[in-house]
Amino acid sequence: MPAPSASPSSSPSQAATTAPAPVPAPLPAEGQGRGGGLGPVALVISAGISVQFGAALAVMIMPRAGAAGVVTLRLAAAAVVLLLLCRPKVRGHSRSDWGTVLAFGVAMAGMNGLFYQAIDRIPLGPAVTLEVLGPLALSVLVSRRLVNVLWAGLALGGVVLLSGHGGGGLGFGSLDPLGEAFALGAGAMWAAYIVFSARTGRRFPQADGLALAMAVAAVLSLPLGIAGAGTDLLVPSTLALGLGVAVLSSVLPYTLEMLALRRMPAPTFAILMSLEPAIAATAGFLVLNQAMSALDALAIALVIAASMGAVRSQMRKQPA
Repeated sequence: MPAPSASPSSSPSQAATTAPAPVPAPLPAEGQGRGGGLGPVALVISAGISVQFGAALAVMIMPRAGAAGVVTLRLAAAAVVLLLLCRPKVRGHSRSDWGTVLAFGVAMAGMNGLFYQAIDRIPLGPAVTLEVLGPLALSVLVSRRLVNVLWAGLALGGVVLLSGHGGGGLGFGSLDPLGEAFALGAGAMWAAYIVFSARTGRRFPQADGLALAMAVAAVLSLPLGIAGAGTDLLVPSTLALGLGVAVLSSVLPYTLEMLALRRMPAPTFAILMSLEPAIAATAGFLVLNQAMSALDALAIALVIAASMGAVRSQMRKQPA
C-alpha cells in the first residue's frame, strides 16, 4: 500500500471502524452507509490515485534515506501538517477514545513500515498484490452476506493474476521470502487500519482523530528512521520530497478514506481497496510507459468488476 495518508475522520491516507431503531442515527453504525451514491466510491478512488503518485515520489527518496527513513519523513511531515491544520482538542476524550487513537496510530506505523520494507526487497506490483490480501480477508470475515464473499473471491482472482505485473513474469516463487512476509504483514496492518480508522472517525470530529493518530505513528517510526538514515533526513531536498510524499501518500489519501468510511460499510471499503494494484498497473502504463500484458488487463478487469459489484450491492442495500 503505497502510502497511507490522512483519511479517517480523517485513514489508509487509510481510518476508522468500524439505535433506537426507526430513527436514523446521526452517525452510521458499522456496516451501514450514510449518504449513499457514488460519493464515497469517488473518495476511495481519488485516495488510491494520490497514493500512487506519492509512491512514485517516494522512490526518489529511497536511495537517500532508506525504507525506514522514508517512512519517518512521510509520517512526521504528515503529522505536522495535520496537527497545524486540524489543531485537535486533547481534552474531553475518554480513555476508550485515546485507546482507539493509539491503536490507529500503531496500525498506521506498522502498515507503512512493513510496506516500505517489502518494496525495498520485492517489486512494487507483487508487494501491493500481497498487501491487498489483508483488506480482502477483512471483507470476508466481517461481511454477513454471501454476495460480499463472492465479490471478494472475484477480486482475489484479479489480484493473483496481477502478481506477475512488475515481477518480471517470474511469479511469487522468485521473490524474496522476507519481502513477501513484510508485504503480507503490511496487509494485516492495512486491515487493522481500516477497522480503527472507522472507529476513530466516529469518535472524533473532522480529522482530529487522524491528526492525533498520525502523531502517534510518527513518534513510533522516529527511532527507526534516525537509526537508518541519521542526518540524511535533514537534507533540504530530502525534506522537501518527504513533505510531498506525506501530502500525497498520507494526508490527502487518509483524509479521503476516513470520509469514505463514514459513509460506506467496512466490507465494501475493503473490497474497493483491491483497486490499488489496478491503479498502480495503470499508472505504470500511462506514466512510466510500462507495457501491460493481456493477463494484466484481464486481472484489472476482474478487480474492477468485483469493486463495481460490491458498490452495487451496497447501493441496493441502503434503501432498505
